[in-house]
Amino acid sequence: MDPAAPVDVLPELEWRGLLYQVTDRDALATLLAAEPVTVYAGFDPTQPSLQVGNLMQLCTLRRFQEAGHRPIVLAGGGTGMIGDPGGKTAERALLTGEQLEANLRAVRGQLERFVDLSGGRGLLVDNREWLGDLRVLDFLRDVGKHFTVNQMVAKESVKTRFEGRDQGISYTEFSYMLLQAYDFLHLRDTYGCRLQFGGSDQWGNITMGVELIRKLRDVQAFGLTSPLVLSADGTKLGKTETGTVWLDPERTSPYQLYQFFVRTDDAMVTSYLRYFTWLDHARIRELDQATTDHPERREAQQALAKEVTALVHGDSDAGAAVRAARVLFGDGELAELDEHLFREVFGDAPSATRPRADLDGSGLPVVELAAHGGLEPSRSAARRDIKAGALHVNGTPVTDDDRRVTRADLFHDRWVVLRRGKHNYLVVEFD
Repeated sequence: MDPAAPVDVLPELEWRGLLYQVTDRDALATLLAAEPVTVYAGFDPTQPSLQVGNLMQLCTLRRFQEAGHRPIVLAGGGTGMIGDPGGKTAERALLTGEQLEANLRAVRGQLERFVDLSGGRGLLVDNREWLGDLRVLDFLRDVGKHFTVNQMVAKESVKTRFEGRDQGISYTEFSYMLLQAYDFLHLRDTYGCRLQFGGSDQWGNITMGVELIRKLRDVQAFGLTSPLVLSADGTKLGKTETGTVWLDPERTSPYQLYQFFVRTDDAMVTSYLRYFTWLDHARIRELDQATTDHPERREAQQALAKEVTALVHGDSDAGAAVRAARVLFGDGELAELDEHLFREVFGDAPSATRPRADLDGSGLPVVELAAHGGLEPSRSAARRDIKAGALHVNGTPVTDDDRRVTRADLFHDRWVVLRRGKHNYLVVEFD
């Protein structure tokens, strides 16, 4: 994953829209081009899975590593017990140390899909290791004295909590930025870390770490942020009406992840291609143009969904998700779906249940099944669609209006899928 010599990755980040704020860009660019730099980003393991909203930082860590630098993934086993006030209008629920440890074990495998942790090429550390041993008097004397309350209240993550009468912030969360600043100092002292990055809502916390290192060690450290990743409606990426989109395949399947990105709004797809894929500049520009010229084809969305699903879950799962999507839109073979994937693909489709005995003898007329199940308004309408080549059984056009469904048509010995046109389905389960 590491090239022979380190590379200034800032121009690539800028082209991809990943560079939002940076402290002393010229000095950082010089450093990145001259030597391998240790860089870190933090994640508070408040859940037993990372989610789509973490993709920006994971991808950026990987880009730094591919450019010859060493990434540190900091898991906030310590700060996770406090709670970052950034982006919140109310106090977070506090987790126990045991809950945080279990969450960290669960997300390690997800992190390793993005960052190579072998042979010291990248590191995964837990700040509970050093924050857990801090003495409160020492911390207040050695760290707290270097920042004024005026500075801390001016930080955006704190200031927004004072805007409403019913809002506020506990001293617990108010102290979070001091702990994060201390994390940066510890990583600098222990691993030579010179750069921290995060989302733009972390800028205040990051710059406090930069300042603390300057005051206590008289050396220059750097901070960098990427823009917050939002959906077209202004909500955080991965927060949907049906819940959070997770990176754990047991919580959000590869097919569901693929479908989430296929539904990306045209206004956002060009940005997401730059943020989350390793497609080259020329290919991304081609997809930009395709979105402008033929948005109905959703070529960019399909490329984005395939690339992200492969990145998170691997090529095999991405390929299965693509094949499943083709089946749903009438362009693939139903036989390509195993039973689990079949249930996912057609889980929201209109359905009906019939007794298996209906298939005895010569079977059940297709026109009756389509009409009684609601796919067609009547048998005569079903016959007209058959003549037009618009009615399908298990993906195969019906050419004879006397066609009957028999036990031989059962998919996984249970289902028959009827389709009218391209997108109108009826899934019939035979008990």
